[in-house]
Amino acid sequence: MSFSSLVHDLSLRDGGSSNSNAAAISRRPPPTVSSIDDRASHISRARSYASTAATSVSISGDISSQLHGGYFHPLARSWQAERQLTKSMLIYPLFITDNDDDMILVPSLPGQHQLGIGRVISFLEPLVHKGLRSVILFGVPFKPGTKDALASAADDPEGPVIRAIRLIRRRFPQLYICADVCLCEYTSHGHCGILRDDGSLNNELSVDRISDVAVAYAKAGAHCVAPSDMNDGRIRAIKLKLIDEGISHKTTLMSYSAKFSGCLYGPFRDAAGSAPSFGDRKCYQLPPGGRGLARRAITRDMAEGADIIMVKPAGQYLDIISDAKELGKDLPVAAYQVSGEYAMIHAGAKAGVFGLKEMAFESAEAILRAGATIIVSYFTPEFLDWLDN
Repeated sequence: MSFSSLVHDLSLRDGGSSNSNAAAISRRPPPTVSSIDDRASHISRARSYASTAATSVSISGDISSQLHGGYFHPLARSWQAERQLTKSMLIYPLFITDNDDDMILVPSLPGQHQLGIGRVISFLEPLVHKGLRSVILFGVPFKPGTKDALASAADDPEGPVIRAIRLIRRRFPQLYICADVCLCEYTSHGHCGILRDDGSLNNELSVDRISDVAVAYAKAGAHCVAPSDMNDGRIRAIKLKLIDEGISHKTTLMSYSAKFSGCLYGPFRDAAGSAPSFGDRKCYQLPPGGRGLARRAITRDMAEGADIIMVKPAGQYLDIISDAKELGKDLPVAAYQVSGEYAMIHAGAKAGVFGLKEMAFESAEAILRAGATIIVSYFTPEFLDWLDN
């Protein structure tokens, strides 16, 4: 029965048919205002009943279309997520300098600092107390003469990363330490490897140097080494050297497998002092449109022995995170919500476009929904508070 038919039928029941009751109506006394109001009220109730009945009729054949009851409550809404953000999923990036007393705010990276070794423990203490489980370390050498064409200082035992690894291991033995492995912070030219005379990347020499640095970080006590250079074959080279050193069984190899070139790294380069002095990184980082190339890179790194695959950036590459999970069904997938993503969220919140907390969670939930189970995020300190409330 249609809605209009149902209303008409109920109206006739209430007031009678105009045809069959015409004579009776003619014999009635003129209606009072009260009786007119009563009849209008009856018709209104009839229409309301008809509307409810019509709705019931419309859904009676497909009750599964009624979804609101499954997420009307905040707890019920949380149950709809396949993955929920937890503290153990978060890795917090730290920029460690070679000046012990540094605590320098990075203007383009709101709330983030370059930290000297002398500041690391006091900085981490409250975060560990709140539930921080993991950090990833980036070296930021400031001392004159530290940088050269071969990134000689990258594995200096007195350099910022190795000193920080040892210090953190002693003070916070429960904290899982990842060490980013790249040469760009230590090369005089700012590129992620050793260059040929014509300025192009020498992949063979770069891989040999990067794998040495990875082993040095692992021997210093890093639980995880994470090569971010995107040179071909570096995962296999690192894995083989870890095996040769007898430490592969206690060193996680997390590969930046799908790291894309683009516009979102500016604040990081300010923090790490790693901007290239000429050219760009488009010949070794992936092109933004290269989905198939990313899949090949992920497949390659899995075959070479990666224990975790990472996609970077995160928010603009959710399809690649999904691909990584599909290709690496049995491997954890990490995503790096990079400095530009973080800065944009802060800028939007400052402009009143959205709430900072709400957008931070929404962006993280999108990353988890795509398939990641680990997020490298500058929002980690805030999440440690927000997840308690």
